[in-house]
Amino acid sequence: MTPRKADPSRPTRVAAKGTRIAAKSPRGAAKGPRGGGVTKASWTFLSNHSHVLICLSQNPEMRLRDVAAAVGITERAVQKIVMELEAGRVLTRQRVGRRNRYQLHTDLPLRHPIEAHRTVGHLLAAVNGKR
Repeated sequence: MTPRKADPSRPTRVAAKGTRIAAKSPRGAAKGPRGGGVTKASWTFLSNHSHVLICLSQNPEMRLRDVAAAVGITERAVQKIVMELEAGRVLTRQRVGRRNRYQLHTDLPLRHPIEAHRTVGHLLAAVNGKR
């Protein structure tokens, strides 16, 4: 097995006997979903289901790949969430050519007893800033 040559564009540090080792990121520095160096919060107030719903409310023709990138989860996870939202009748998927268009049913109440007095539309209005 031949040793790899060091990439001169990457920062390195020198170990014993002149061996080059790639520099590590500073301790505690979180990387984004694709290692882009963006600090990612360890928790959020809203669930991935609500994040997907918010994305689709802003752009009903958004590709699930783009939703996944925006939310920071896998495309397969977004597919599962969309299926669950469809099963819960929160959205309807319409096929338009090779793409999908998502219609949201904003008059449905939120699912948890604590927030059941509000609708999906109230949540989206609060996040999207629409009244």
